[in-house]
Amino acid sequence: MRKLSSLVCGAGAGLAAFYLSRLRDPQKAAHSSWTNSEKPVDACGLWDSNWDCRDPRLMVRPLKNTQPEEENRFNADLEKAKPKKARHIILVRHGEYLDVGESDATHHLTERGRKQAQFTGQRLSELGIQWDKVIASTMVRAQETADIILKEIKYDKEKVVNCVYLREGAPIPPQPPVGHWKPEASFYRDGARIEAAFRRYFHRAYPDQDKESYTLIVGHGNVIRYFVCRALQFPPEGWLRISINHASITWLTISPSGNVSIKYLGDSGFMPVQYLTNRIPRDAKNVV
Repeated sequence: MRKLSSLVCGAGAGLAAFYLSRLRDPQKAAHSSWTNSEKPVDACGLWDSNWDCRDPRLMVRPLKNTQPEEENRFNADLEKAKPKKARHIILVRHGEYLDVGESDATHHLTERGRKQAQFTGQRLSELGIQWDKVIASTMVRAQETADIILKEIKYDKEKVVNCVYLREGAPIPPQPPVGHWKPEASFYRDGARIEAAFRRYFHRAYPDQDKESYTLIVGHGNVIRYFVCRALQFPPEGWLRISINHASITWLTISPSGNVSIKYLGDSGFMPVQYLTNRIPRDAKNVV
């Protein structure tokens, strides 16, 4: 028993020393936002309950005193500020496209990419979701993917929100670094925009939302992977370690408490295997 106690104490001390060393050494700590700042994420992995700056306790007038009337007022205001329902955010990557030409205008879906989008639209239709909002990146490949999906889910195209913030880009320098890909200028240009898109669309429900809501976002691989890391409070620098297929489905749920869970990550199992792709063909020879 004495040996076991010594072993447990030794392991505990070692674990404490490990966490302390990570807190003291910025190089060993995960950075907390697209700015790549030196402020580390809590080494113990504690959840930030106010990640969307909508914690109900911070949305009401603070207590002035400890009188019963004031406490009753505060509790009543707090109940009114609390969300009641969950938000479901379903992210779809665009279909395969041909990377030719000097601008986005020439980056159209391949025939296989169009078929991928159709399969995804059919899958979303089978799920029987009543969509509250559909949002699409303004890039051609995302617009074409969204158009095909809309035909399958019977959603009015006139109601679609087209968002420039969702355009593809380099959100944050990845860890571990990628030697052959160093778009430093892109991180400064794209990072703030993609982070702004996250803050625009990822938050808990408003207090007056009286049913669970479903938002479909058609976008891009880098943006979706970054969103997943940010929403789950994983180090966002890890986004490049994730791979998602073309036209795949990623499903995140934000509960009324602000907790976030993931239901699907890059799901494409509903497609025939010959339609599973994740890389961009550079010439017509590789296009189905």
